[in-house]
Amino acid sequence: MPETRLALIQGVIVPDKDYPKEFAVLVTDRRSIFIRQKKTRSGFVLRGEMRYGTALVTDVKPKTLEDYEETDIESLVADASNIAIPHDSVTSLVMTKGEPKFHLQDLFVWLTMRRQGHKFHVYNCDMSYMDSANHEIKIRFYAVPLGVYFKPRRQTQTRETILRYYAVDALQIFRKVLPAEIISA
Repeated sequence: MPETRLALIQGVIVPDKDYPKEFAVLVTDRRSIFIRQKKTRSGFVLRGEMRYGTALVTDVKPKTLEDYEETDIESLVADASNIAIPHDSVTSLVMTKGEPKFHLQDLFVWLTMRRQGHKFHVYNCDMSYMDSANHEIKIRFYAVPLGVYFKPRRQTQTRETILRYYAVDALQIFRKVLPAEIISA
């Protein structure tokens, strides 16, 4: 049977000591494929987005699930810049919520947050899985809504609500394909 594409999670950032990496996660009925995206923002901006859980640059036009319909899944898996994780190898998925820590370089953003009176919650996931050599690997990623998701909702919802719904939507996608006992939020 062919592998079925179920969903695409946009705005996923994986921290890295040199430079945070941008991904979209193609979730199929068999695996989750972290597809490396072209560099669209500087490392400074990506680190800020991880800290605040929201896009700071909002003009990025993401690919859609339909854009990947004609793409061969095996070619995505074979690309060394992508990360393919079979669902049957996942041992845990933990979503946590935190508040950003103050950094002096973010003074303007911090003051804006305080003035708006909204809490900025940062949602991140830790996914543990077993690789082909039976070693446990852990990948941390941040669910950061892009401007195309965020802007239309900002007219009627608070920032806190938008960030929470985005994280819950991502978690629901994983709940469809992973056993309930390995997911916690």
